[in-house]
Amino acid sequence: MRRRRAAGAMARRRATETAMITSTARGGCVWRQQRLWPHGHDDSEVSPPLRCFVLTPRWRRKAKVWGGGGMRRSSPGSVECAGYGDGDGSPLRLPSSELGAAAAATPAPKARRHDAPARRHGGGSTFPPRRFSPNSPRRWCEMWPDLIKKAKEGSLNTIETYIFWNGHEPRRREYNFEGNYDVIRFFKEIQDAGMYAILRIGPYICGEWNYGGLPAWLRHIPGMKLRLHNGSFENEMETFTTLIVNKMKDANMFAEQGGPIILAQIENEYGYTMLQPNNMQSAHEYIHWCADMANKQNIGIPWIMCQQDNDVPPNVINTCNGFYCHDWFPNRTSIPKMWTENWTGWYRDWDQPEFRRPTEDIAFAVAMFFQKRGSLQNYYMYHGGTNFGRSAGGPYIATSYDYDAPLDEYGNLRQPKYGHLKELHSVLMSMEKILVYGNYTDTNCGDNVTITKYTLDSSSACFINNRFDDRDVNVTLDGITHHLPAWSVSILPDCKNAIFNSAKVKTQTSIMVNEEQKTGRFKWSWMPENLRPFMTDEKGNFRKNELLEQIITTSDQSDYLWYRTSLEHKGDKSYMLYVNTTGHELYAFVNGKLVGQQYSPNGNFTFQLKSPAKLHDGKNYISLLSGTIGLRNYGGSFELLPAGIVGGPVKLIDSNGAEIDLSNCSWSYKAGLAGEYKQIHLDKPGNKWRSHNITIPINRPFTWYKTMFDTPIGEDVVVLDLQGLNKGVAWVNGNNLGRYWPSYIATDMPGCHHCDYRGVFKAEVDAQKCLTGCGEPSQQFYHVPRSFLKSGEPNKLILFEEAGGDPSDVAVRTVAEGSVCASAEIGDTVTLSCGAHGRTISSIDMTSFGVVQGKCGSYKGGCESKTAYEAFSAACIGKESCAVQLGGAFASAGCVSSLLTVQVAC
Repeated sequence: MRRRRAAGAMARRRATETAMITSTARGGCVWRQQRLWPHGHDDSEVSPPLRCFVLTPRWRRKAKVWGGGGMRRSSPGSVECAGYGDGDGSPLRLPSSELGAAAAATPAPKARRHDAPARRHGGGSTFPPRRFSPNSPRRWCEMWPDLIKKAKEGSLNTIETYIFWNGHEPRRREYNFEGNYDVIRFFKEIQDAGMYAILRIGPYICGEWNYGGLPAWLRHIPGMKLRLHNGSFENEMETFTTLIVNKMKDANMFAEQGGPIILAQIENEYGYTMLQPNNMQSAHEYIHWCADMANKQNIGIPWIMCQQDNDVPPNVINTCNGFYCHDWFPNRTSIPKMWTENWTGWYRDWDQPEFRRPTEDIAFAVAMFFQKRGSLQNYYMYHGGTNFGRSAGGPYIATSYDYDAPLDEYGNLRQPKYGHLKELHSVLMSMEKILVYGNYTDTNCGDNVTITKYTLDSSSACFINNRFDDRDVNVTLDGITHHLPAWSVSILPDCKNAIFNSAKVKTQTSIMVNEEQKTGRFKWSWMPENLRPFMTDEKGNFRKNELLEQIITTSDQSDYLWYRTSLEHKGDKSYMLYVNTTGHELYAFVNGKLVGQQYSPNGNFTFQLKSPAKLHDGKNYISLLSGTIGLRNYGGSFELLPAGIVGGPVKLIDSNGAEIDLSNCSWSYKAGLAGEYKQIHLDKPGNKWRSHNITIPINRPFTWYKTMFDTPIGEDVVVLDLQGLNKGVAWVNGNNLGRYWPSYIATDMPGCHHCDYRGVFKAEVDAQKCLTGCGEPSQQFYHVPRSFLKSGEPNKLILFEEAGGDPSDVAVRTVAEGSVCASAEIGDTVTLSCGAHGRTISSIDMTSFGVVQGKCGSYKGGCESKTAYEAFSAACIGKESCAVQLGGAFASAGCVSSLLTVQVAC
């Protein structure tokens, strides 16, 4: 996956994704130039036809001209395509030596050899399996079967996963394949579900994961240059890649062995970031070495590289990542068009609101991709999960990795996104044979409207797209007129009936609510973090007469690094302590007293702390605690960006401007806090917790808190509401929930106050719509997997409050459906569900034609239908789910709208 970037970089990336097909208008029809080769080769042009022409994708043959029929406009906003030729597009045929068993669109039976011919996939999903440790996973292994089941029920057939090097090899040659890092177990779960898998080894993965998945210990190896041509890195990378491949072979996981894995990926999004003028030759040699090394593994399936549009090795398949990939094509005509990451939303930084990609837009992008000869499409993410422990990258990536995915952070169905995409997948899979083996024609019916017809024997299937973002259109095909909303695709499996339109969402919308459990106010005990050993420069790990870089010094074994020094001073005097740092946060102590604390604004991780400091006569101690909040995971040579107080300077400045430069003094170094070494989060015997009946100290930095709570009854998702706290870490029964920072308020950005699915979706600095949570805590709720909780006995919650907060309002909540809404027309069937775990529909709140205002959960107005109310009451009250077909009798006299909206409470 990709990560933060400047607006200009995003624009260059989008240009890379869309520049493979260009178009110009001539005489009312579209003439397209087809770029057949990567940069450095001449474009192959297709001569302009008289009227309309047929475009074949780059891995098939060159474009054919359709000379019959024509196109005429019947009215503004209405397009009629009169004649419609069959064309001569040839089906995809790939040499077995190049693709092998690249993709099969039917589900994989358990323990069956995957030797199907090359086909298109209806979709995939991404569940990175990992295990809990200092680099923790995003979903617990107990959740895997349920998530895989929901993916399959969503009409997906393939699951894609990264492999996390720094999780599997946290220390050199010390391996971890247990618990959530048990990748063999994960692939066996996929196989048992009858699904395929794609193995993305990387081993650089980005994924908003700490350091992009690369182990920090690599920086200690002499001559090491990460992801460039040098023996130090390539030896380590090959050792780890071979280890993973051999484990898969030993477990018979590859398709050639009868396993579920049909594709494997080496490297990740390399061409976009690393092919830069200052390292072009080294990058070229490295990426070709990667491809050769991977192919020597002899796994019997193809290797892919994503976002590698330039300098593509000949023995891999390059693929697309992005919000849209329909205009992207691979660099060779003999390989399939694959979309390895369709970004269903975006990750969240601590200072940012949530990016919500509309359901209609995702469906539009997927339908466009398969209309334009897509072979495989994967959602990144289908389930995002949680950045437990210290796994979040960034810096400043939040603990929640919800990603606005079809399955939310906790594994609940996000409706209508899940259901609408499920309907799309089902339609596409019903057309599998004709899409795979059929011929096709593209007919451009004016600007931004295209019909694609696939034919096989006597059967046909059609797509019609409307790429206008500001107007609906009517398109007449073979005498039948079809209405297409703006920015939508209609799919006609028989070229007559539009079974699916990407903008017409008929699946229910579910509003999830956080219900507070009746636990009463928690009884807290507390303990101060022991800072005393760090208030002098004695008893460190080592000393240096310089200010060192933090990542290398700590090997990323902790967020914290102490820099400590001392100086002799005559008399008492006041100074300003000046520290220039590239750390993410800094606490300054002088003679055991906290004199200053500061964190960096997101995006610019260099700042200057200026704090008053008073020295006394004799020896004085200065202790600086530098903190990181996730390590950078993306960008060219990102590992070279420093953290900590490296180089400084650190100075004392008096009122006259005279300076005492401490930068080259003797500095003592110690990684981590005393509480980390004592493992206070495990609450071992001997910890001296303090209790003052009802009162506890609040807003006190470096404080530990402990309380007990009962497991909520039922099976609904459990979260902690940490409102009132500042910044720190939370544990439940010794399990690290991740960093918390509810005091960080999300920015109010331009896209915060409106959302329209129509038009191109953008994220980060380019975001102009569909943002939520603006002006609110960046993250208030923190996931507690039920596998963390105990049955029949209290659970232990321990907090380390680093910055000083108040735990008084901390609460345990459960997450479940509150309101459910759906809109449909007469003749449609409305299905409503309160989800799993026994929740039932308690009331019918609205059955109205047309809605005046509000959103699901708070709809108001409209033309009420008593008949519809009675029908839904009879069919739904007291039931977990129900289905009602909308009959003509539901329409009330005088109702203008033909769209019935139903709202129920769970």
